[in-house]
Amino acid sequence: MKESFDLTTTTFGSTRERQYDVVLLPWGATEPHNLHLPYLTDGILSHDIAVDVANEVFEQHGVRCMVMPPVNMGAQNPGQRELPFCIHARYETQKAILTDIVSSLYVQGFRRMLIVNGHGGNVFKPMIRDLLLDYPDFLVASSEWFKMADPKLFFESPGEHADEIETSVMMHYHPDLVNLDEAGEGKAKRFALKAMKEGRVWVPRDWEKVSADTGIGNPLKSTAEKGRRFAEAVVKEYVTFLKELSMVGNASGLYEDNE
Repeated sequence: MKESFDLTTTTFGSTRERQYDVVLLPWGATEPHNLHLPYLTDGILSHDIAVDVANEVFEQHGVRCMVMPPVNMGAQNPGQRELPFCIHARYETQKAILTDIVSSLYVQGFRRMLIVNGHGGNVFKPMIRDLLLDYPDFLVASSEWFKMADPKLFFESPGEHADEIETSVMMHYHPDLVNLDEAGEGKAKRFALKAMKEGRVWVPRDWEKVSADTGIGNPLKSTAEKGRRFAEAVVKEYVTFLKELSMVGNASGLYEDNE
């Protein structure tokens, strides 16, 4: 039987006999995705990408990873929490979940974990800094899968949410979960103030004032082929990173030697 790197389908009989180099933790959210994608899109895609990565990096380089079940507790903007079944997970909630995962894995002897994040509202940097105080020899890295390759090379009009990127990748992995005929156009209002428009000043967007269908970016030009090519490019970048990470003996190896 082919070895599984997905904890949702893996048995203890398999894991207890093997050593794992890196734990992959998919993280998403529970929120509407325009009118045509599932609420759990962020977690679904993070998990699918992570499983492909785990399979490829083992096949190509012998690096063994385990993909954890996706966490679907994401931080939401004003105007999202008010929508039916949209769940806002506070910073403290997300930090508690991440801390429990790290503390459990630490006791079991694991020392490297990569978060594969699929929800732009999730910010893990301050959580990881805090975790380092208690687990200084546990490397926790954070990534956003949709930034691992340049979407402009694959899509005509990439957006931010339930757009051509997410829709195409979902069409690649789960075409049965995409109802493109029902999709809204994903029209979104921009900030009016110059500094906010340019990203030099930040405030959370009120989603109900920004988008009528919750999408930001037009999904109507999405195709499964675009999703396949982008997913493969993303997986390739992750495989390269994990190969390099596996060759680093300790934290000092993360830095260049300038001497």
